Amino acid sequence: MQLPVQSQSTLYAEGWEAEAGPDDLLEIARTADRAGFDYLASCDHVGIPRRLAAAMSTVWYDPVATLAFLAAATERVRLLSHVAIVGLRHPLLTAKQYATLDHLSAGRLILGVGAGHVQEEFEALGVDFRQRGPVLDECLDALRAALGPDEFPEHHGKLYDFEGLGQRPRPVQDHVPLWVGGSSPAAVRRAALKGDGWLPQGDPRDRLPAQIARIRELREQAGAQGPFTVGAIVEPLCVGTPRWEVGRRTLTGGPRELAESLRAYRAMGVHQIQVRFRSRSRGELTDQIAAFGAEVAPEL
Repeated sequence: MQLPVQSQSTLYAEGWEAEAGPDDLLEIARTADRAGFDYLASCDHVGIPRRLAAAMSTVWYDPVATLAFLAAATERVRLLSHVAIVGLRHPLLTAKQYATLDHLSAGRLILGVGAGHVQEEFEALGVDFRQRGPVLDECLDALRAALGPDEFPEHHGKLYDFEGLGQRPRPVQDHVPLWVGGSSPAAVRRAALKGDGWLPQGDPRDRLPAQIARIRELREQAGAQGPFTVGAIVEPLCVGTPRWEVGRRTLTGGPRELAESLRAYRAMGVHQIQVRFRSRSRGELTDQIAAFGAEVAPEL
């Protein structure tokens, strides 16, 4: 699941999150850890322009700081940036931050990356917004090197050139998973050819099979080897029968009913699902997380 509180776009934030803070994040993360969730995710924006602030809000916690904070309070759940806009920063800086996070969390990092979409953010940081696709492509290559086993990583590209600069601590993982976010044709191609996984950005169920088939086709044509994780963001959930208006798209019902609906994603070729629960308070959310882990997950 993606964490609440740390990003508060009006598209998905619940009303209670506006007054929430670090204690709420800690309790939610600990509950998800105990409930057997695979990962917790945190978003990335450096700054939101005024023209978008009403819709996106300006509440966007830094993912490295947030995930490191929660790493110390959890034991097994993995830590995902969903997604880090790595093109806003030099890849050596990104590698230093996330390698340290992997080291401090005993190897629980998944680095999710995306191209970004807020033009003013790029302009303020001196990055060409129109070239964000090629920038991300090279960042992925550079990060492969910088997060690999070598203490002195090496990369020589059009935008970034480095060698002879040692970085420790190294990641605990021999291979930090790089998942690519986005649902445009360019993002799908990037995920297939340069990533270890794909994080779609809100694709409805009926669109996923064609996207997954395209990824398989691209990987087969390129002779890509190794495991590849296909993800999906599922409809909002409410375990049980809600006593309040949870929205027409929300999946509701008992454990078997919910599991039957969610298993359709596996039939499409999805490997992991990201869930979000409707809630009116932290307590209601943690109850939903615990119920999902204890009652719905075993049915999956």
